[in-house]
Amino acid sequence: MPELPEVETTRRGIEPHVVGQCIAGVVVRDGRLRWPVPEALPVLLGGRTILALKRRAKYLLFDAGAGSLILHLGMSGSLRITDPSAPPRKHDHVDILLQGGTCLRFHDPRRFGCILWAEGDPAMHPLLAELGCEPFDASFTGTYLYRKSRGRKVPVKSFIMDNHLVVGVGNIYASEALFRAGISPLREACGISSQRYRRLAEAIVEVLEAAIAQGGTTLRDFVNEAGRPGYFQQTLNVYGRSGEPCKVCGETISTARLGQRASFYCPRCQT
Repeated sequence: MPELPEVETTRRGIEPHVVGQCIAGVVVRDGRLRWPVPEALPVLLGGRTILALKRRAKYLLFDAGAGSLILHLGMSGSLRITDPSAPPRKHDHVDILLQGGTCLRFHDPRRFGCILWAEGDPAMHPLLAELGCEPFDASFTGTYLYRKSRGRKVPVKSFIMDNHLVVGVGNIYASEALFRAGISPLREACGISSQRYRRLAEAIVEVLEAAIAQGGTTLRDFVNEAGRPGYFQQTLNVYGRSGEPCKVCGETISTARLGQRASFYCPRCQT
C-alpha cells in the first residue's frame, strides 16, 4: 500500500504539471472504486483551475477554488502524467484532461482508491475531520506523544500507527522508527519515558524524510509518478528482515504479530 512518503513523492512529482492548469475535461471509464466516483464530477471539475495540490495524511487534495478533489491511492493506485492520446491500460479508470495538453491518469487495479468531491474546506470532510496531526507539523513532538500515551496500555507500535494520533506512520515506517529510537515495539505505550518519546518523535520524522528523499519504499504495487519504484527499501534496518542479522549488533531480527501486522525488531538494540 502506498504510504505517506509514496503519496508525498507523487504529490511533488505531479505538482509542477497540474498547478495553475485549467481542467479541460474528465473521463471516467469506470467509477466503481472504494466509493463511486461522483457522476457529476466532469461537470464539477470542467473549466476549473487547479490552484494548489496539497496532502493530508495519505489523501491528495486538488484545490479547485470553491471545492477540492479528494484522491486516495488505495492499496495499489498510482497517478501518471501522460499524453491524453496514449491508449489507456487495463485499470486506468479516470483521466483528468488539462488544457496544457497533458493528462493526469489514475490507475487502480484493486479499486480500493477513491476520487471524491468536497465543497468548501476539505478538512471538514468526514474522511479527514478526525485525523491526527501531521508528523511534520510543529505540534508533533515527544511531549505530544508522551501526553497522549498516558494510560494507554497498547503496544507502542500500535500507538504510533493510530491515525487519530498522528497520520502516516505505516507499518514499515513504524518498525524502522522504533529501531532508530531503540524502543521495542512490544512495550506498552504508557510505560515509555518522555525522554524516549522525544527520540521516537525525532526518529519518525527522520525515517519519513529519508523515505521521501529516496522515493518511498518499493512495495509490490507501488510506482512513483514516473512509473519507477522507490528505493528506501535498500536502507531498511529491520522491516522484512526476520531471521537476518541486525546491521548494528548482529543479533537475529525477530518478528511478532501486533494488530494482525508483522512487527520486526532487534531484541538487543530495542528494549
